[in-house]
Order: sequence, then C-alpha cells, then structure tokens
Amino acid sequence: MNYKIVADSSSDVLTLDSVPFASVPLVVRAGEMTFVDDEHCDVAAMTQYMLTYKGKSSTACPGTQDWQDAFGDAENVFCVTITSGLSGSYNAARVAAEEYMSAHPGRRVHVVDTLSAGPELRLVVDKLQELILSGMAFEDIVTEIEKYHRRSFLVFSLQSLHNFVANGRVSPAVGAIVGLLGIRVVGRASEEGTLQPLSKTRGDRKALSEIIRTMKELGWTGGRVRITHNENPAFASALQDALRAIHGKLDVAIDACRGLCSYYAEKGGVLVGFEGA
Repeated sequence: MNYKIVADSSSDVLTLDSVPFASVPLVVRAGEMTFVDDEHCDVAAMTQYMLTYKGKSSTACPGTQDWQDAFGDAENVFCVTITSGLSGSYNAARVAAEEYMSAHPGRRVHVVDTLSAGPELRLVVDKLQELILSGMAFEDIVTEIEKYHRRSFLVFSLQSLHNFVANGRVSPAVGAIVGLLGIRVVGRASEEGTLQPLSKTRGDRKALSEIIRTMKELGWTGGRVRITHNENPAFASALQDALRAIHGKLDVAIDACRGLCSYYAEKGGVLVGFEGA
C-alpha cells in the first residue's frame, strides 16, 4: 500500500528515512516580519528578532489546501498536528482529510490531535513509521497509534513566557515572574492540550531535577525520549546524561527546535517528549 505521514511543522521533523513524509509549515508573525516555518526558516534570526521585539505577535496554522497539497496522491495518510488547544491546525487538517477522501473514494486519512507540540509529535511520527514498516494494516495502525498517543507526554522548562503573553496565551502577571533572577517555569502539556505550569525553579540544576521528577510521576521508566531546545544544548545534554544515568540503555535524541517551537520555547527553552504509563 501507498503510505504517507504528514505533520505540521510543530513536529520539528523535515524528513524521514524510510516512509514518505511532508511537513506543513505554520507561520509566525511579529510586526512587519513573517517567518514561515519551513526548511528555509532562519530560526536563529527569528529568535534574535523576538528578543528585541516588544509588540504583539501571532501564529497562523496551515489552511486546508496546504494539507491537501501535502497529502499528494497517497492512498493512506497519517496526519499529525499540534494541539487543538493552541492552534487551528487540527481542525484544518480534519476538513482537508474529509475533502480529500470525498474527492478520492477509497483513499484514507487519519488525523491525530496530539494535544501537544514539538518532541511529542516526533515520538508519534517515529512510531507511525515503525508501524507502517512492520506491514500492519491501516485500521490496526490507527488503533495502535491512538493507544500509543495516550502514553506519550511532553514536559518543558522555559526561561521566558514573553511570546505566550504577546500571543494572548498567558496572562502578563504570570509571564512577568518567569526570567527574573533565573526563575524558570517547568510544566507539561495538559490532558486538554493546553500549557500547564507545574512549578517555578531557580537555575538549571533545579529545573533538571523537576523535569525528571515530573517524567517519573507520569510513568517514565526508560522509554523513548526526544529532547528539543532553543539555543540551550548544554541543558539538553545534561538532561540526556542524567536520564542515561538512571536507565543506561536509553533511546534518546536531541535536536534544535525549528521555527514554531522556537517561538514558543524562546531562547533557552527545552522541550521533552517521552513514553510514560
């Protein structure tokens, strides 16, 4: 069968090794600047610009035609989106899927609302590739990926909430606290797919300990881990080393955030997707 995985750019994935893949870009707008989150996006320049930009900013999700264009002529499509709690990407993908299947009887599209972002999407994409390569039937992959999604999680450590405030996602009062005197917020993607701050910490060591404590609380016992960061490779590496000290044989990978996740994570932010209970 002809399979394809399509994800919006919050997955931070541009290519896959063994299964056809397409990334559908979201867009970041700040003043007169527009940053399209595709392979040409200058993430470092965007991050630097956002450090000095003081006005309102926003993000825009892909349209239904963007999704359909990404489906191409695939007979079986698995579509992975950022949380519907922060973006209209999922709704646009659902409409695109319905129109695609109506226009091409016999073709199938399954859309996964991850209720998350970044490395948790990467986990779902990687699992889909694994299931497709196993030769599993489409309907069985749907069942398995929904089961898998219920035991994947996202935790994060952010050094600033400026862009969440500028985008109307967090109150200015909450955003003003983070970043002062080294204060970081550690949180998770909630079950409803929203930002859920869990604690405030001071310094990298306490933030790292809080991330690991939260991961264990959510059932992590050595499953796959995907770490992404915005210009903070030292923290990401320290977290990887700490996790390997707990579980030596660990499937873990570190990558830099691309555009959309860099916008929300901001400079110094770290996102962790992992398999839990």
